[in-house]
Amino acid sequence: MPVPPAGTALAGGTNGPRALRPLLDTVLDALTTGAEDRAGPLPPGGPDAVARDVRDACHPVLPDDGTGPHAALRTLVHTLAAGAADPADPHCAAHLHCPPLALATAADLAAGALNPSMDSWDQAPAASALETLTSRALAALVYPQATAPDALITTGGTESNQLGLLLAREADTRAATTGPLQVICGANAHHSIHRSAWLLGLPAPITLPTPNGILTPDTLHTCLANLAGCTGPLLITATAGTTDSGAIDPLPALADLADHHGARFHVDAAYGGTLLFSDTHAPALDGLARAHTVALDLHKLGWQPVAAGLLAVPDPTTLAPLTHQADYLNADDDTEAGLPDLLSRSLRTTRRPDILKIAVTLKALGRRGIGTLVDRTLAAAQTLADLIEAHPRYELHSRPTLSTVLFRPTGADDTTLATIRRTLLTEGHAVLGRATTPTGLWLKATLLNPHTQPGDLTTLLKLVEGHTPR
Repeated sequence: MPVPPAGTALAGGTNGPRALRPLLDTVLDALTTGAEDRAGPLPPGGPDAVARDVRDACHPVLPDDGTGPHAALRTLVHTLAAGAADPADPHCAAHLHCPPLALATAADLAAGALNPSMDSWDQAPAASALETLTSRALAALVYPQATAPDALITTGGTESNQLGLLLAREADTRAATTGPLQVICGANAHHSIHRSAWLLGLPAPITLPTPNGILTPDTLHTCLANLAGCTGPLLITATAGTTDSGAIDPLPALADLADHHGARFHVDAAYGGTLLFSDTHAPALDGLARAHTVALDLHKLGWQPVAAGLLAVPDPTTLAPLTHQADYLNADDDTEAGLPDLLSRSLRTTRRPDILKIAVTLKALGRRGIGTLVDRTLAAAQTLADLIEAHPRYELHSRPTLSTVLFRPTGADDTTLATIRRTLLTEGHAVLGRATTPTGLWLKATLLNPHTQPGDLTTLLKLVEGHTPR
C-alpha cells in the first residue's frame, strides 16, 4: 500500500501519544511566540490589520501540496495567538470570556484525542459513565435537598435556556390549560430567552421593566395579576448574574410568586451559578433550588474551555419530554438489555465529551478550591470599585454583585465613552465592554481572571484616563 502523507498519524491508540508529543511542542512554542508578538490583551490595528495578517499567513488556504504538520501548526497557531483576544491578560475584561485553567485545557486535549461521541454508549463507554456521575454531582450542588437531581451537558447558557423553555412548553403545569406557554422575564434577561421563545414557536415573552437592573417582586406581581384570566401555562424566568452588571434577581420572592400563581420557574444562573462553590457567596443564590430548571455555565466564572454548560433539574422525570429513539443509536432492546440511552440527554446527536475537563477540575480542586477562585475574582471586582470611588475623575455605577464593574469618566457623554472603548481596542491596550442603563452608557469591566492584582486594575484605569479628552 502507498505510504500515507506526513501529518496523518492518528491521535488515539497506543501510538497516538507518541505522535502527539512533538506536535504539542510545536503548538506550545507557537502559542508562546504568538503571545509575545501580540504583547497585550488584543492585537493592535483593528479588524483590517488582523484580517490582513491572517490572510497573509493562510495563503493559500488549500494548497495543492501541503506544508507539512509542523510548519502548518507553527504558522497558524502563532497567527491565531498573535491575533487573539487573550482573557488571561488582566486588561482583557469586556465579556464573560474566561481564561481557562491549564488543568482543564490539558483534559480537553485528552477529550479531543479520544474523541468519544456522546450519542450512544458504544461510542463513549467511560465518558458516558463519567458524565452521569459528574452531572448528578453538580445538580446536587444546585438542589441539595432533592432525592435524585440531574443535569444535562450543554454548549452554554443559550442552549440551557432553550432547554428550560422547551421543558416548560412540554410540561403539564396547570389543568385544563388551552393557550400556549407564556414566558415572563425582565428586561435584564439574557437575549437567549427571547430567541428561544421565537425558535420554539412561543408568543414573544412579556418583558417587564427593570430600571434598577433586577426584576422586582412588585413588578412581577402586577403582571401576574393582570394575567389572571390567561388560559395558558406561565413560565417566569429570573436571572442570577446579568450580562450588563452581574445583578441577581430576588430569587426567593420571585419563587413565591411562581408558586402562588402555579407558574413554572426557570433561573438563568449561567454567570452567577458558580457562587454555589463558595462558602462566602453561596447565600446570594438562596431560592435557586426552588426553580424547576437552572442554567449553569462553567466557561464563564468556572474557568473551563468552551463549551461547558449545564441545565440542572431537581428530578429526572422533568427530562422525559426529551426522550427520542433512533434504532441505530438506542434501540429498545439494547436499552432494555442495560445499554445506557444517551440520545435522550440532549437535543444534539454528536456531542463532545465536555464533561472530562469539568470532572478533572472538580477532582483536582474540589469545591473549596473552586470556591477560592470565585472569592478571589469577586474580591478583585470590589477592589476595582474601591479604586474608582477613590478616583476624582471617575464615577461608579454601583457596587458590584459579582465580578462586573460599570464605570465611566465623570461627565463623559455616550459618544466619548464609545470612542474611548474603540480606541483602546484598536490600539490593543485594553478590552472593555459597554452597558446601556437608564442613566446612559457605561464602560464595563468583567473580571474573570482570579490572578488579577490591584496594580493591574490601577493600570487599567490609567489607560482609560489617558484616552479621556480633557
